Parts: sequence; C-alpha cells; structure tokens
Amino acid sequence: MSDPLSALNGASTATGIAGVRELPLQGMITLRGDMGAAALKKAVTAAVGLKMPALGEALSDAGKTVCRMSPDEVLLLCDYNAAGDILQAARDALGDTHSLVVNVSDARAAFEVSGPFAREVLAKLCPVDLAPGRFEPGMFRRTRMAQVAAAFRMPAADTFHIICFRSQARYVFDVLRVAAQPGSEVNAFGAAT
Repeated sequence: MSDPLSALNGASTATGIAGVRELPLQGMITLRGDMGAAALKKAVTAAVGLKMPALGEALSDAGKTVCRMSPDEVLLLCDYNAAGDILQAARDALGDTHSLVVNVSDARAAFEVSGPFAREVLAKLCPVDLAPGRFEPGMFRRTRMAQVAAAFRMPAADTFHIICFRSQARYVFDVLRVAAQPGSEVNAFGAAT
C-alpha cells in the first residue's frame, strides 16, 4: 500500500499580499442527519469531544474541529490517521439512528490563506461579507469560490482555512494565488500595509 499524499504535495506561495499554502492531509468525516436529535449530538461529542455547533459556526479544541455545513450536516476535522477511529466512534454512538457517516478525507483538499490581506483575497473570490465584525474567528461558511464549491473557516484573525474537492485543488490554489498576487490589495477592510 502506498503512502497517502496531499493533492498538491504541499504547494505554497508567500510572494503576494497573503500567504497561500496547501495544508497537510487532514481527517474529514461527514455526518448527516437530524442535527436536533439527541443521538446526533451525542455522536459528535463521542467522536470529537465537542458540542454541536450552531449553523455557520466551527468549534475547535485539542486538534479537532466540528463545522456546521448545513441544517442537516456537520464536518468533523481531525488528525488524518485518527479518522477511522473517529468514524467508528460516531457510528457506535449513533447506533441505528437514521444518519450518514462517511470518511471523506481523501476526497477533499485544504488550504490556508494568511496575512493582513487574507480577508481581501477571499473577498475577491467568494460572495460572502468578510468585513470585520461580519465574519470572525469561529465562523464557518459554505459557498462558491470563483467557479467551484468551497467551505472556509477562520481559526484565527487574519487566517482562513479552505476546504474544496480534491479534484479541484489545483484550480483553487491557482485562483487563491492570483487573488493574492503582489500589488493587488485595495485595502477594502482597512488592513495595514
């Protein structure tokens, strides 16, 4: 069996108004069902030790994150090598509750955009209000990035983590790199130069 590789082998660029880099492989578990059901809340806690987030929220602790993808879906993020155990913990907690739990780690790619103009880079590509006070750390959004589906969260000020389909990783990296090219800032959000 071969060793797993990220989609772009750790591609990165730091020559523009924000740093753009592919994140290392990450475990990603999709859990779908009635998010108000006690069994689903219990499954999230059993799998990653976190409570069920509100819509548009991402909660993190101890290297694990749970992102509310939609009214009936959460995405559990964890260490890549722990995904199988977390998947099993969620399934065990769900029992026969009507739900779907799938390891999508190898179907996704993840990127980081960081720096004082990170908001501006994403604002060029996504129809989301990213102004300070409107999108802050701990928030999560599923949207379009240029021509493809994407989701992102802010783990810290001036840092975004983006998830896309692995098959679209090269395109997403390239549009992020172009949006971050040197001299492209317009200072839309009052970032210091």
